[in-house]
Order: sequence, then structure tokens, then C-alpha cells
Amino acid sequence: MTDTTSRRGVLKAVAASATLIGLSRKSLAADDKILIGFWPIAAGLPLYAGLERGFFKEAGLQVEGAKFASAQQVAEAMIAGRIHGSANGTASAALALAEITSPNLFKIVCSNPSNRKLVLDQILVPKDSPIKAIAELAGKKVASGPGIQNVTLAKMILEKNGIANPVVTELPVGQHVPALAAGQIDAVYTLEPTGTAGRLKNLTRVLEVGVISKYILGDPDAPWFGGSASVTTAFLKDKPELAKKYVAAYAKSVDWVRKNSEEARNNLDGFTSIDATLVKEVPLPGFTLYSEFKPGDIDHFQKFFDVFTERKIFTKKVDVKSLLYTG
Repeated sequence: MTDTTSRRGVLKAVAASATLIGLSRKSLAADDKILIGFWPIAAGLPLYAGLERGFFKEAGLQVEGAKFASAQQVAEAMIAGRIHGSANGTASAALALAEITSPNLFKIVCSNPSNRKLVLDQILVPKDSPIKAIAELAGKKVASGPGIQNVTLAKMILEKNGIANPVVTELPVGQHVPALAAGQIDAVYTLEPTGTAGRLKNLTRVLEVGVISKYILGDPDAPWFGGSASVTTAFLKDKPELAKKYVAAYAKSVDWVRKNSEEARNNLDGFTSIDATLVKEVPLPGFTLYSEFKPGDIDHFQKFFDVFTERKIFTKKVDVKSLLYTG
């Protein structure tokens, strides 16, 4: 069996695990299976690697990934008690909204910072588009990934570039490159590996990267903690030892990804839209474990959340520090 065939098998297993999302919390508690929701982007790499490299199995854990079409769906499944947590790449703002709806819902075990150097977020246009700057998107058809975080940030980026009352269309990430290539949209705010897939297929080009740090946080080098891995407090309460083992195994996977980034990229195949022949080209965000957050990191994370409070998307202030797992 080839590595590619093996990874495709994993993909099928992941798809199959998604059918388990209808389970009730009671049935989940009947065994020690751990279901972790993910959105298929590059930032979810620690979960992908942990599953394929056997870090969870080595810890004696039965972990399965459950693929969702949006981060919002991951958060909703956490509220319903159908999964035990989220992988990196799950929109932090979507998780915060879930926390407002269901207080004390989860704890963050790892976040994925990105900026102009740790590339995750970007604006794409068709390969032959004459557009050279974001400001030129006024009156154009602009899309983003699904969910309130993606749409809000896309609109803010356009506003920061002088475009008043921008309209942004939600599209599943798998449709971003085809929609650009077909001329259905003029630009899209998206996340890796979409930009790499479009570039290597000679269909799209990157207009600008690190747009959240630059336009939302006001510093192109600031860490934007746009996605977070988490565990539900119900899981922590109901099965504390199992949860502790899972967090430790996830941290081991993060450490492996950091030290073996080139090899780790292979684990994107089967979980994201990029295939085995292209994985080496995908840029990766950083990863910050709960125990590694510095005061400045928390400040930048909080500034990001406060933007949503200021725009009345959050009905109340969400305190980042209180959401961090403490062991």
C-alpha cells in the first residue's frame, strides 16, 4: 500500500467519523472514543499528524477526526455535546460566540498564530486579474469562507482599504479556486492551503498575505490567533484523566510538527484540498500551546476578540485569558 493510498484511507475514515456526529452526549460517554471536530485547512495539521503518526494511539487513546464544512458547525457540535473539542484552524471567534451562547463551554489547548511570515490568511484573485491592490476591489465580487469570523474579517479588510459598505459572499473553501477561475468572483479572502492549490494549478495568484495582522491588528508582524484547538469543559469534567492524556498527546503532535515541518506537510493530504504532489509548497502557521502564551500574545488575542465586541457581533466582552486551559 502506498503512502497516498494510506492517506486516502484516512480521509475515508474521517468522512465516516463525521456520521457519528449525530450521537448524543450520553452515547459518547459510553466508551472512551474521543471525537475532535476540524475544518479542512492547513492549520489543523497537529490533529492530522497526531492521527496519522499514531501519537494518540501511543497514549492509549481512541481519537477520531470529524470533518465539518465550517468552524461554526464545529462550535455548534461542541455546544450539543456531540464532539469533545476542536482542532487547530477552528475559528477562534466562532468558538467565542459559542462560549457566549453556552458559558464555560471549552478551554483552549493550542492556538495557531499567523502573520505576513507565518502565512495562513490571504486575499486571492484570478491569475490574469488586472487588480494589483485590495483598494481596487471596490464594486467587485468578493467572497470569503463560511462563518461570521470569515465574513466579518473580509469586510473589515475591505473597509480598511477605503471600500465603504462592502458586500462579501460566503463560499465553502473548496469552491474558492474554482469560483475565481470561472470568473464567478473577482477576489476571495481565504486560508491556506487554498492559495497554494490555486497557484500551483496556475489558476489564481495571491494579492496579499497576512491581511488580518496588518489591517485588523495594525501590525503586519503581530500574531493573529485566528484558530484554536480546544477541549470541552464537559469532557474535562466527565473524564479528566482521559482529557489530560489527550491534551498531552496533542502537545506532542504540535512539537513533532514544529520539528519536522517538511515531513509534517505530508499529513495535509487526505484532510485538506491539497494532494500529495503539492504539499511541500504549503506555508504553515505557527502553533502556541496553552502553557506558552506570553502577556503580549494574550494582548493581541484579546484585541482580536475586542474587534467583534466593538462591532456588536459579540454581545459581551470575551476574556481570552479565562479561556486558556490550565492543566
